[in-house]
Amino acid sequence: MRVTLREVRDGDVAVFWAHASERAARRMAAVTGAYHDDRDLFRAHWATVRADATVTVRTVLADGAVAGHAAVFGPPGEREVTYWIASAYWGRGVAGAALRELLALEPARPLHAHAAADNAGSLRVLEKCGFTVTGRGRIFARARGEEIDEVALTLA
Repeated sequence: MRVTLREVRDGDVAVFWAHASERAARRMAAVTGAYHDDRDLFRAHWATVRADATVTVRTVLADGAVAGHAAVFGPPGEREVTYWIASAYWGRGVAGAALRELLALEPARPLHAHAAADNAGSLRVLEKCGFTVTGRGRIFARARGEEIDEVALTLA
């Protein structure tokens, strides 16, 4: 499978909404925002993200199909990576390939990431891309309606 990144296009946001509406994906991501529950808020969130020059955000394509998105955000020294890959592409190397491409676009280090402690797939992707575990904590997971264990990772 060929994985590439490109600039986010207007039509991608509707696909991102479909991905974010997947029950399994929400549970796995765990920490979601109110905009994950409301299409209008979701569109407004994406308009803000796309207008922010400090955010590096890309659409993830797998063999030309929109498979998700990946981004780097935050102030210098605290920049963080995030990605959301549709469940149809889980376990197929898409997240790892997308993250490697994103890291090549973003020269700043350190970069940080967070994942639910039980999200083995995402933790594996981050570690394969050079992130190391730098902390653990508890956080409220809106998508699960409860506190969960979370892992903090850093790429130096």
